[in-house]
Amino acid sequence: MKNLLLTGTAGFIGSNFVQYFLKKYEDYNLINLDVLTYAGSLENLKECKNHPRYKFIKGNICNKELIELIFEEYNIQGVIHFAAESHVDNSIKNPEIFIKTNVNGTFNLLQTAYKYWMKKPFISKENYEKNRFHHISTDEVYGSLGSEGLFNEETPYAPNSPYSASKASSDMLVRSYHETYGLNTIITNCSNNYGPKQHDEKLIPTIIRNALAGNKIPIYGDGKNIRDWLYVLDHCKGIDLAFHNGKAGQTYNIGGRNERTNLQIAYKICELLDQYKPKNVSYKEQIAFVEDRAGHDRRYAIDASKIEKELGWKADENFETGIIKTIEWYLRKYE
Repeated sequence: MKNLLLTGTAGFIGSNFVQYFLKKYEDYNLINLDVLTYAGSLENLKECKNHPRYKFIKGNICNKELIELIFEEYNIQGVIHFAAESHVDNSIKNPEIFIKTNVNGTFNLLQTAYKYWMKKPFISKENYEKNRFHHISTDEVYGSLGSEGLFNEETPYAPNSPYSASKASSDMLVRSYHETYGLNTIITNCSNNYGPKQHDEKLIPTIIRNALAGNKIPIYGDGKNIRDWLYVLDHCKGIDLAFHNGKAGQTYNIGGRNERTNLQIAYKICELLDQYKPKNVSYKEQIAFVEDRAGHDRRYAIDASKIEKELGWKADENFETGIIKTIEWYLRKYE
């Protein structure tokens, strides 16, 4: 039985991952460390609360002493690092917390893993040879695309917000611990996730929530910013494959091949809500354009060829199937 430290799994992606991972594997104990900011809730983990192979610890990845205590007490043999401040608007208003959590917190985890797993650079301690540090990152580190092309693993980093800059910095730290110390690391960069348990502040829950409440549905700028959308469970399956089968020191991009403008997303959700919860006029009438966000990247899109070819990953959901599952979950939540 191996003990894995998972960070930030009271949030959207992490909570979906815990449920998926516990169900699939019987040879792991999962220790979940989460500080429970506004974006994390134990409600997201209620299905796992009493699971014999799951333990929750409330704490901050910036607390070095706590991280060391957890490694020592639980003999941690792998890390999957989800924890991050991730809301771009918040990073514009208050960038400092993004640097503390995303950069300093990641450093604490890396340094502790190196200390507990390795005798010296490139020499692992006995029985720790296969321990792996998996860092979950984002496509936003690559900056903004033009009307054509895709981000791949060789795309130069060009972050445009304090959030993406902090994630790019943490990626570089992970890379450095592999190159300098030989730490067994993996980085996965994903496109925009959607699905159950996403925080209300994000685009798709915001559209659904405001539509059902009869409020204006706010869309930044002209609504033509394009994102590649990835259903959260497909992301979890990609993380699983990269963690178990990815080559040490490598980066794998996980994308859904589902490019949509924000306005297309809003229209699709409104069309489905017109079917699920019809009213006198279409929900589209509630769409309202608002002042654009500062530094708003125009387009992201990921080339997932590497993880598809090397590890056999593929997305099971396209946007049309995934958004139906998502809307049905939020209808249950908001009613």
